[in-house]
Amino acid sequence: MARFTIAGGSIQRLDVELGPGEKVYVEGGHLIYKSPSVGLKASLKGGLLAGLKRALTGATFFVLELEGPGVASMAGFAPGKIVEISLSEGDEVLAEHRSFLAAEDSVKYDASLVGLGFGWLGGEGLLMARFRGPGKVFLHATGDLIEVRLRPGESVEAEAGHVLAFDSSVRVSVSRVGGLRTMLFGEEGLWFAKVTGPGRVWLRTLSRQQMIMGLMPEIAQVVR
Repeated sequence: MARFTIAGGSIQRLDVELGPGEKVYVEGGHLIYKSPSVGLKASLKGGLLAGLKRALTGATFFVLELEGPGVASMAGFAPGKIVEISLSEGDEVLAEHRSFLAAEDSVKYDASLVGLGFGWLGGEGLLMARFRGPGKVFLHATGDLIEVRLRPGESVEAEAGHVLAFDSSVRVSVSRVGGLRTMLFGEEGLWFAKVTGPGRVWLRTLSRQQMIMGLMPEIAQVVR
């Protein structure tokens, strides 16, 4: 079985050690290095339909397949944390498509339809990445990471851009928070994603929109 290690501080990386014939797959562009003995090829994981679904989310049509023996390392595109999600047979997790880093070969990867309101507010469109067990999947979160475990009927509300992933058992809807004054002066927006258990929800402390807005003044200084 492949052996994974999450290493690093504010900018984490994922190291994997593969035995002969062991495979994992990685989202393109995230690989840092590998042993010469580790095979690397583009793979249409799950077949043509699964590849098309992934492409519709904005993810890559192909994924990179690594085959041991040897070691490899990968990381996200921005400072943040890596979360390991273990899935049993039949378990499913939905995730922001740009958060995918790597998964064991046994994990199925395609896309699933989400609600129009949540998808639009979260910048995801109508589809999110879907991972089905058994196996481990690794996601990258910008900023820090919060895991919330919800009991049946228990809910939390979060800005949609902070929602990284959730179990398929979790219901997601759009909730109005506050009124016009809140929308204009609260700097939190008027609409939140409401997630209701049972199940796990992973939130990131830094949304992609916040990251971009924080970098804009610095970029403007550079290009002057």
